[in-house]
Amino acid sequence: MRALTTSAILLGLALGTPAFAQGTTQRAPSQSAPQAQQSAPQIKSVQIVDIKDLPQDVRSQVDELASKTSEQDMQSLRKSIDASPGVTSALKAKGLSSAQVVAMNVDKDGVLTLFAKKAT
Repeated sequence: MRALTTSAILLGLALGTPAFAQGTTQRAPSQSAPQAQQSAPQIKSVQIVDIKDLPQDVRSQVDELASKTSEQDMQSLRKSIDASPGVTSALKAKGLSSAQVVAMNVDKDGVLTLFAKKAT
């Protein structure tokens, strides 16, 4: 189930809309896991965005969807991030960790955007 959740997270939502670690509908693993793995985009670059730098309307969307994300799904997202050395390095270069990531999006060009809340 974690592989499915991780794959679903990586799929993202529509372009320009942040994707969140949301629960997925439970299906038989033989039906859902191979489909999700086949369609997962290749990550080519990582972009880190502080949600404070977003326009107010986009920031509101991120905050609203993040508040609806279960703690279990958020932990799954962060474990996926920690398991990826390239993503972890990009976060560390900005002085951040996976614990500060509240959302992510992968666009069709393979750009992984992580939305983070810096500690104040």
